[in-house]
Amino acid sequence: MVKKRFINYILLFSLLIIINACAKPIPWPESPLYDFSKYDNEKTSVSNIDSIKKQLVGHYAHYDVVSYEDSTTKSPMFTFVISYGFTDFYIDSVGDLVQSHSFVRASHKINQKFITSGISDEAVQAIKPQDHKVELSLKNGKWQVVRPPSPSLLGVTGDPSKPLSEDRNDPNLTDPDGDGNPGVTVNINIGKIINGEIYITRREIFTHTLTLNNDGTLTGFVKDDSEQFVVGASMKILDQPSNNFQHPSKGMNPILLVPIDDEIDTLEELMAIRDEIFPKEPDFIKR
Repeated sequence: MVKKRFINYILLFSLLIIINACAKPIPWPESPLYDFSKYDNEKTSVSNIDSIKKQLVGHYAHYDVVSYEDSTTKSPMFTFVISYGFTDFYIDSVGDLVQSHSFVRASHKINQKFITSGISDEAVQAIKPQDHKVELSLKNGKWQVVRPPSPSLLGVTGDPSKPLSEDRNDPNLTDPDGDGNPGVTVNINIGKIINGEIYITRREIFTHTLTLNNDGTLTGFVKDDSEQFVVGASMKILDQPSNNFQHPSKGMNPILLVPIDDEIDTLEELMAIRDEIFPKEPDFIKR
């Protein structure tokens, strides 16, 4: 018992040293992260909404960045969550334009030199947003496409229209990444000393606001109103609440959809063309 307590003290002491070393976090880059003006943004000559619906129907490669700040840490922890996947637009039986998503990979970048985090492809692919009717409007000569928020649950079942459960013993907890732990597993590495896991559930609530460009791409920004709950961790020292909030600047939360061939529908195929169609991933300012 004494030996175990001594080891825990050593781990805690090491963690405090690392956090203290990161007391001056790496700052955000300037907003916007990307200059979308390079896309052809001349005013459209198409004013008929049915024509625009037909024009939008298709298969797109999806890339977005959502920037978060965690206020629960001693020094502000900034994180880029960069998501890859596919977006499809189709016209349903009543003539509405509907958007569907499937995600294949997400990478994390943190502004602390000695801390990294990550989530498996299996966990990302378990995210199943609902297909949703989009809203179309013509503004300043450009067509705007808005996907309203459509809540979906990850790591727990239930009614996605209700607030996320904060019961660690909720019988509706699931294991979508199949690793034997409740919820979705986030891997945490701190200074190569602390290597553990945090188990979370989420109520995903995203809004996409997009502008249709003349080259067929769609560019815009993501608004995140999601809820997250920590249901446990592999180490007591990591079992802490997380209070992330989104960076308020639209330019720090960009989204890009690029039309691609229907046959490109796997992670491997998307990553093979990643550098041809998407910009370089953002990073924090190095000093």
